Amino acid sequence: MIKEDKELVGRIKELKKKRNAVILAHNYQLPEVQDIADFRGDSLELSRAAAKTGAKVIVFCGVYFMAETASILSPDKLVIMPDISAGCPMANMMNAGDLRKLKEQHPQAVAVGYVNTSAEVKAELDYCCTSTNAIAVVNALSDKKEIIFVPDKYLADYVSKKSGRKLITWHGFCPTHVKILPEDVKREKKFHPKAKVMVHPECLPAVVALADAVLSTSQMAKFAKENPAKEFIVGTEAGLVYRLKQDNPDKEFYLASERAVCPNMKRTTQEKVLWALEELKDEVKVPENIRKKAHLAIERMLKII
Repeated sequence: MIKEDKELVGRIKELKKKRNAVILAHNYQLPEVQDIADFRGDSLELSRAAAKTGAKVIVFCGVYFMAETASILSPDKLVIMPDISAGCPMANMMNAGDLRKLKEQHPQAVAVGYVNTSAEVKAELDYCCTSTNAIAVVNALSDKKEIIFVPDKYLADYVSKKSGRKLITWHGFCPTHVKILPEDVKREKKFHPKAKVMVHPECLPAVVALADAVLSTSQMAKFAKENPAKEFIVGTEAGLVYRLKQDNPDKEFYLASERAVCPNMKRTTQEKVLWALEELKDEVKVPENIRKKAHLAIERMLKII
């Protein structure tokens, strides 16, 4: 690490202590941001960790819906984003009005939504879910005749196949995960025949079909650590490889596709984290009427898992 970086990290640590702040970094963040984080993980995992700390300030290094989720779970804390313009294209593919219309078309259906949604959409849901627990949530609703599952059509496809349930879906998707193609996985498999293939369920169904394991980012971290294999092909956003290599220095990780980079996840830098701590902005605050409804959908999910 160069001298200037050491100085910068020192100033961040100093200010973090002064502000009684906690820094959360999603698994897809830049290595320099992961390095200064108190917690690394997936979005819900991070929000839950922050809610348990005594910190007054949460610095969320991720995308907007993640900071909103932290605000939903920690209304008494100041939630700030180093780059408030970091959004999630998938979350932006559905708004609350879209979901209300879908519910009107299917009045008997229970609405399940991915955590990758806005707070307003979560407030319209019956249950929230993550890529880790989506199948468990749908399986727990076996008594329901119809299930709406939004916004990701590819996660919905995977959940439908695994649960045996026909789902009412939306046309959302992750622009980063769809860049991973079946030929990418086949090519890497040709170069590394002994490697285990782990892919995210947001990937195309044809990519999912080639995987040894279909996992969320937190599950990938666990799988890589516990599996005896020494080589892994990673079918998700490029940022996770840094964490995987750090946690498993004796193992090799190969990105399925170099194109799988989320520009929004790369907007946050150490400098922006410093500025956020200095100025205590930009704040992400979910209005109380929306927060309470959204919290209920998350709470219902947590009772299942």
